[in-house]
Amino acid sequence: MIDGVIVTPLKRIFNEKGDILHALKYSEESFSHFGEAYFSTVNMDDVKGWKKHSEMILNLIVPTGAIKFVIYDDRDLSASKGIFQEVVISPENYVRLTIPSKVWLAFQGVGDGVNMLLNIASIEHDPTESVNYDLDEFDYTWD
Repeated sequence: MIDGVIVTPLKRIFNEKGDILHALKYSEESFSHFGEAYFSTVNMDDVKGWKKHSEMILNLIVPTGAIKFVIYDDRDLSASKGIFQEVVISPENYVRLTIPSKVWLAFQGVGDGVNMLLNIASIEHDPTESVNYDLDEFDYTWD
């Protein structure tokens, strides 16, 4: 596990007319601030990333499809420096992935059809507080 990354099981209430999928509560320990919430999709086998935020904390949920998230820690003073962590999120593995600032993130669509994530971000989008790298920047092999 990468220092500061939190995987929180979420409640899914099944209902014959449509399910309720919890996302984030103000009272939860992993909640920090609210800046904005947005949805993003990724096609099967496509990869988006690498991106590192200097301030934003991400809270990632996948209500439909399946997405593999890969986190890489290059923080000098981190106990998990140099480590990759993979987490696949889907309705069958319904969790919230909390990503601290200053670690790298990329993600790949691994489900058929629509692969959609919800990010409940700690701050509003600010293009000056993140850095993007090409996928071949780190020694990671995508399936």
